[in-house]
Amino acid sequence: MPNYLTTSSTILCPHGGRANLLTANTKVFANGSPVLLESDIHPVIACPFTLPNGKPSPCIRIEWSAGSIETTANSTAPLLKNSIGKCYSAENLIQGVATIVNAQMKASCL
Repeated sequence: MPNYLTTSSTILCPHGGRANLLTANTKVFANGSPVLLESDIHPVIACPFTLPNGKPSPCIRIEWSAGSIETTANSTAPLLKNSIGKCYSAENLIQGVATIVNAQMKASCL
């Protein structure tokens, strides 16, 4: 059974900033929380990353790939525990991959 990412999941940038998990999905839920979609872009809050020269360069958003190939939600692939979240700086540079702390196993739809 897949492990879905939901608005109740915990996702961090590689520097410990926390993703604000909002979604356009209104129909598919896992354990009562909306399932996240591959098309969702999540803002990152409180990333402390600083470049070696001392310039702050926090992660500001996470963009996703590798959603489910077996199911859809709102005609879009839902995110799974093995989905890949790329963390971007304000200068549009990839600064690493998101860490998925938890996910939900059981999904249902309205």
